[in-house]
Amino acid sequence: MSTDKAAIEQAVQTYFDGLYEGDADKLASIFHPTSELTFAQEGKLVVWTRDQWLDNVRKRESAKSKGSARDDGILVFDQSGPDTAFVKVKCQLPPLYFTDYLVFAKADGTWKVAQKIFATVVKK
Repeated sequence: MSTDKAAIEQAVQTYFDGLYEGDADKLASIFHPTSELTFAQEGKLVVWTRDQWLDNVRKRESAKSKGSARDDGILVFDQSGPDTAFVKVKCQLPPLYFTDYLVFAKADGTWKVAQKIFATVVKK
């Protein structure tokens, strides 16, 4: 499983880089095409397709272009079997600070994010 862990950690690093740089193509490379992103907003559950989220990424100014500090990292790593893993991460796009729960699945020998659930805190 150590090879799997390294592959998942590399995918997470690509995720961090894509978020910070605002690179939707980089993000798309690690998310399965059928993946969804789920979050709570004003007491309601919101679900976006991967493509809806990537469109939002393309439209917003990146943290890198704003010169924002970068602070991301893996908080929890749990590989439950040969084809599934869960990674809890922290990342930021100031003034938004995120805790993301990334569920990975291995298909055709490649680890992809199958589901992302996240929480956001706004800091001024």
